[in-house]
Amino acid sequence: MIPALRGGAPCIRTARAALPLFVLAILALTGADALAHGVTAGDKGYIQEISGMNLLPFLYLGAKHMVTGYDHLLFLFGVVFFLYRLEHVAIYVSLFALGHSTTLLFGVLWDTNVSAYLIDAIIGLSVVYKALDNLGAYRRWFGVQPNTKVATLVFGLFHGFGLATKIREFEIAPDGLIPNLLAFNVGVEIGQLLALSAILIVMGFWRRTDGFLRHAYTANVAMMTAGLLLIGYQLTGWAVAA
Repeated sequence: MIPALRGGAPCIRTARAALPLFVLAILALTGADALAHGVTAGDKGYIQEISGMNLLPFLYLGAKHMVTGYDHLLFLFGVVFFLYRLEHVAIYVSLFALGHSTTLLFGVLWDTNVSAYLIDAIIGLSVVYKALDNLGAYRRWFGVQPNTKVATLVFGLFHGFGLATKIREFEIAPDGLIPNLLAFNVGVEIGQLLALSAILIVMGFWRRTDGFLRHAYTANVAMMTAGLLLIGYQLTGWAVAA
């Protein structure tokens, strides 16, 4: 459990240290939706003009989509926040990859008609859930600890549906659809590994500092705030579009 939870409110120094995280979260979530899931006009136009098997373009698009998807990255950041051993990181990331790979393929091939706004709101909820989990909130509030592996897999499924709702915006030609989807999925995994590597490097340096445990509380509060903002943003979009 984070020490700040045992000692009450975080100190002013901790709050100041986490202020940049909060500011970044605000800027990210109030910026263009393309940073999270949106399909740029150039990418969409290119995909609509080509047909047949085009593995490298879809590989690139999958990697780009994950690296620029701040909601996915926030969740991954929360998942690895207190994972210190690489084998543990591998287990959780594999469960997340299994979840989003399954629903990405299913969502596109079976043309599931799911609101992108609602799916992205659930993705925001996953960020809030993980932040609260890192804060030890469930033990304090309910006296139980949810199975973190199951939660990672389940939220991975929703993240995959989020990917599926956006890749459908590409309006991919049916010719070569399955190979292109597989290439996109491989690209997503490559992007995830690149982003995860960067996160782990930063976390590794941060964990060596004396202030890591002091600042962990406020970092997770900032992450939870970002998730709540994402939920509100997506639900507002859903209400306006309805």
